[in-house]
Amino acid sequence: MRTIADLGDLRGKKVLLRSDLNVPLDKSGNITDDGRVRASVPTIKKLTGQGARVIVIAHLGRPKGEPDPQYSLRPVAQRLSELLGQPVAFATDTVGDSAHEVVAGLKDGDVAVLENLRFNKGETSKDDAERGAFADELASLADVFVSDGFGVVHRAQASVVDVAERLPQAAGGLVETEVGVLSRLTRPRRPYAVVLGGAKVSDKLGVIENLLKEADTLLIGGGMAFTFLAAQGYEVGKSLLEADQIDTVKGYLAEAENRGVDIVLPTDIVAADAFSADANHEVVAADAIPADQMGLDIGPDSAEAFGAKIRESKTVFWNGPMGAFEMAPYAAGTKAVAEALVDATAAGALTVVGGGDSAAAVRQLGFHDDQFTHISTGGGASLEYLEGKTLPGLAVLED
Repeated sequence: MRTIADLGDLRGKKVLLRSDLNVPLDKSGNITDDGRVRASVPTIKKLTGQGARVIVIAHLGRPKGEPDPQYSLRPVAQRLSELLGQPVAFATDTVGDSAHEVVAGLKDGDVAVLENLRFNKGETSKDDAERGAFADELASLADVFVSDGFGVVHRAQASVVDVAERLPQAAGGLVETEVGVLSRLTRPRRPYAVVLGGAKVSDKLGVIENLLKEADTLLIGGGMAFTFLAAQGYEVGKSLLEADQIDTVKGYLAEAENRGVDIVLPTDIVAADAFSADANHEVVAADAIPADQMGLDIGPDSAEAFGAKIRESKTVFWNGPMGAFEMAPYAAGTKAVAEALVDATAAGALTVVGGGDSAAAVRQLGFHDDQFTHISTGGGASLEYLEGKTLPGLAVLED
């Protein structure tokens, strides 16, 4: 994989930097978790330190191919300026007059952020010509391209793949780090435990199938656990359930048994009569969830059992919260898993938090990034990497 060092002398050169700045915003437009912005800073500083003129491009949210003020990157540019300790210019479009004017005004070591890539239909278009035309416009702004948005490398989009085919290109420091850490999960120190949560089994079908060949233990929590419990014949009440995946899950359970992989499911559940922090809730056995209640977190016995498995492991990958952690009554399971990962890290284990909701959860619950070996910026990309898929945004960077 080509790196920034392979690009040679960058002084005075315009570097188009694809970052991942897709941060959560509250209703007032304030950033609620700036982890991805902070993760982008080292590569930007490396480039500006070499005298490059850095043009940061990124997306935020899911606008429908046209400008939408609620998805503007302006708040992100402001936060990036604070983190860098220098002014960051902001263009109010991506390839229009504002972008060209801002880029033309850059001096060596300056940084600019262009408006949301997804305000342009060409960014995510399935039509090669439309996507290519947008990539041509982006490429015209710069001399070289650096890919540093790991959270999007699994997307075949204009700013990820097509631009890289039009300019001299290299991986940024964040992408290098992400790939380096995740590659260690393909040759893990054992015992190797994988903690999977989140809403749906169907989102993780491929990675579960692959991990059954790699992991020693799979710990299943979150909404997806109820499909596993249903596959064992248990009543799951109003809990999230993918009935069409029950047979698939039965197959996973059988394969795990054949391979000697320990699949650990919750033995108790925090069940509530509504999806609300104010709902009546209680701890019930996993095989006795009332028909009129829904499971919203793993219970204390399950949290203790999960924690014990994690603490005895030498490698741990975690993707997906154990419950509706955004609401205090259902955050204990996720917090317990995070605490166990912290302990495992301190004991010398490789611990990887697989981005997305897991990363948001650990920060919301008061943990710090340096308490884990690595917090990935790309949940979906991490899963697809571990599934063994070719990621288009990485393939285009190969030597």
